[in-house]
Amino acid sequence: MKPSHPGDFIRTEILEEFNLSISRAAEILHVRRATLSDLVHEKTSLSPEMALRIEKTFGVSMETLLQMQAWFDSYTMRRNEDHIQVERYQTI
Repeated sequence: MKPSHPGDFIRTEILEEFNLSISRAAEILHVRRATLSDLVHEKTSLSPEMALRIEKTFGVSMETLLQMQAWFDSYTMRRNEDHIQVERYQTI
């Protein structure tokens, strides 16, 4: 099963829950609207700085958010692993 991108969680569990627009949430977080929009629309990854801003503002653990991003990234990489052309190193 595909893990959720943290942007989806932020959209549903923070923005919708608190009835916040992306613009208003960006103001509260002291970030550019475009930065938050890209995250919420899953066009960019969650940075540790943004995770900390969200934790300090909305009480969602930075570690939880970053773990969500790691799971999403790992899943995405596994689906594209055939594009990585390396071989296992063998000692002599």
